[in-house]
Order: sequence, then C-alpha cells, then structure tokens
Amino acid sequence: MLVDSHCHLDFPDFSEELPDVIARAEGAGVSTMLTICTHLSRFERVRAVAERFDNVWCTVGIHPHEAGSETLLDAGTLLTLADHPKVVGFGETGLDYFYEHSPRDDQQRAFRLHIEAARQADLPVIIHTRDADEDTLAILREEMKAGPFRGLIHCFSSSRALAEECVEMGLYISLSGIVTFNKAEELRETVRDLPVERLLVETDAPYLAPIPKRGKRNEPAFTAYTAAKVAGLKGLSAEDFAAVSTANFHRLFSKVVA
Repeated sequence: MLVDSHCHLDFPDFSEELPDVIARAEGAGVSTMLTICTHLSRFERVRAVAERFDNVWCTVGIHPHEAGSETLLDAGTLLTLADHPKVVGFGETGLDYFYEHSPRDDQQRAFRLHIEAARQADLPVIIHTRDADEDTLAILREEMKAGPFRGLIHCFSSSRALAEECVEMGLYISLSGIVTFNKAEELRETVRDLPVERLLVETDAPYLAPIPKRGKRNEPAFTAYTAAKVAGLKGLSAEDFAAVSTANFHRLFSKVVA
C-alpha cells in the first residue's frame, strides 16, 4: 500500500466529492493520506477532513506565502494545536523566493518557529523551498546545531547539493509528479542516487498531476503513477517500493497509527 504524504484535501477543488476522492485513492492502493495546512486561519477545516476519515491525517502550519499576513508570535500556538491526535506534523513552512508573496524576513522567522515546534513536540516539519536553496540550507544547518529535529523536503525539485545535505542531516525527501515530467531528467538523475530509505511520494494535490494525468486536477489516487516512476528509477518493483516508502513515512510520521 502507498501513502500520499502531502495533499490539500481541504481545498475547494475537492469539496463536492471528497468521499469519492478518498475511495478512488483506496482503490488505487493509497491507504493513507496526509492533508497539509497552509493557513493557520483555516486549520479547523484541515483538521475536520482528518477527523472525517480514518485514513487521513493532518498538519498545522503556515505556508511561506502567508508568513507575512499570518504572524506567529512564538511556537506555542502550533504546539497547542498539535496536541490533537490527528495532527502529526508542522507545516508546510519554509522559503519561497520565486513568488515572494511574503517578505523574506517573515518567511525565515516563521520557518524557524515551525522548526522550534517540531523540536519540542518531536514531530516532523514539512519544508517548502523554491529558489531559496542557500537560505534554506543555512537555516537548517543553524537549527540542527541548536538541537536535532525531524522533517522532510516536500515536492522536491531543487539541487542535488540540497538533497544530499538534507539527507546527511537525517531529513527525508518527498517526490511529487514533477519527477515524471519530460523535462525533469536532472531531478531523476538525483533521485537515482538518493538512498531509498529516505524517499517518500506525494501528490501535492490538487496541483502537479503526474504523467499520464498531467493537466488534470491531481488527487491522491495518482500517487501510484509517481511511485511507479520512482520505483523504476531505483530498480525496484512497484510493490517493493510501496513497502519501503510506506515504512519510511511511518518512521518519520510516527504519530500516525498504521
């Protein structure tokens, strides 16, 4: 069975047919889904989705796009909300210098507070990084020196150097449908060389549908296409990679009840 380690099931794209979306995922062998919080102000609806379905879990956090408008004073708010049994991690957080919808200082401060929460709660942090490899690595290095924490780089499409250093730090790498795209050969070469024990798969649904569904609304059932591509890159059968990546997910997200 597979895990979709990053999707957004609270988004309006799914509101009219959420039970069908979950059923299609299960039919495609995706037994567990992690729906990700992007706005602290919308956390209750994220949590409500996780509460509604036994095999859906959630996180709490603020996307870097919202770091300027949804200000965190400290890690306490995140820690309080993470006390819920369905909340298994923090984020997504991190740095996005491609769009820069929020000031860089605000993004960096929020990123550090999410890491602080992850360290205190011993739950993983879900990291978004786009066009910000240097600052992402600088913050991760500094924060790891301050005290270890668990986490992953989600929807990985950055440099080989970032992937390799993050793996050395003990972080995981989550791969989305991007790895199936025709122009993603550099990414595939990096994935071939990463340890399979550090790899997860995700959809980032409703975005980034993999080939052969590219251009359509993405959904958790499509995790199977990404997993098949990664399995091939690692020289594994689909079944073996599913087993390894699912074990990786449960090792990282240890609060999830199998």
